[in-house]
Amino acid sequence: MILYSFRRCPWAMRARLALRYSECPVDIREVSLKAKPPELLELSPKGTVPVLHAGDEVLDESLDIMRWALARHDPQDWLLRADPQAAQAAEALIVRNDRDFKVQVNLYKYAERYPQQSREDYRQQAERWLAELEARLTQQRYLFAEHPSLADAALLPLMRQFAGVEPDWFANAPYPQLRAWLQGWLESALFKAIMAK
Repeated sequence: MILYSFRRCPWAMRARLALRYSECPVDIREVSLKAKPPELLELSPKGTVPVLHAGDEVLDESLDIMRWALARHDPQDWLLRADPQAAQAAEALIVRNDRDFKVQVNLYKYAERYPQQSREDYRQQAERWLAELEARLTQQRYLFAEHPSLADAALLPLMRQFAGVEPDWFANAPYPQLRAWLQGWLESALFKAIMAK
């Protein structure tokens, strides 16, 4: 199995998280986004990462790769099979993260490209999302349970990106549970393994 990846890409990051957690033996090929290898474009003409080439299967969406890996091996129940209602809510949260929060992170991170509003304005708009996650994490250690789920792993990379825009602000923002959640992931052996150069 080959995963075409780019180390800092949030979508590739979450695919690597699920594959590593699921103990899938995969050869990770780091891709230069400025010089994409022809074999990647042959597998997936859209030319984005991640792309998983697993025998006869080609998956080129991060969530599809995550679900594929978890279907093979999911020792901590990241798919929340024990709680179908939570699993459904987790899927809805991921959709909102990928659709709405992604846009907010881009506006905030690259505020100079979007001078219609200030970076502070973009940050304040995103804070509604932060407050919602903070409220969830006040109830339990992770977003839907006392153990990680697909939602935690899927939301982690964009939250890491958001926190890195103004680290001093994030360190003092009124979201202690969210900060602890993020820090726990960043310091985990799993995350360190998938970010190794």
